[in-house]
Amino acid sequence: MANLPDIDALLVECRFEATRSSGSGGQNVNKVSTKVILLLNVLESSVLDQEHKSIFLSELHTRISKHGIFRISSGRERTQLANRKLVTEKFFKLVEKAFETDEERIATKPTRSSKLKRIESKKAISGKKADRTQRWNDSEDN
Repeated sequence: MANLPDIDALLVECRFEATRSSGSGGQNVNKVSTKVILLLNVLESSVLDQEHKSIFLSELHTRISKHGIFRISSGRERTQLANRKLVTEKFFKLVEKAFETDEERIATKPTRSSKLKRIESKKAISGKKADRTQRWNDSEDN
């Protein structure tokens, strides 16, 4: 992992809002605000330095508004507390994934057997097409 920012400090900068959920809850769904939305102003974050901000903005651009507000929501559970926990877990996973570095691929040469397999496959396809052409030409003669 690349230099990951302090996620706990980043969570302190987040703002949580609760709204009415469209999910399960029966009569409760129309009365209680159980859906939780996590908001983080990436551009004004004091925890993230410029490098972290640029990584954050590029990797999670689908969840960031044009004003630089990062947004995640959860309304799956019936309680606000459970949804807040889900949103927090989702936030941790997304941030960790955004700062993950891919391992560089080491280029290898194709093996002898893989080369032979490829050539055999090409010959088989070529043979199929040659058979079709042969049959086509025979039918024209009649």
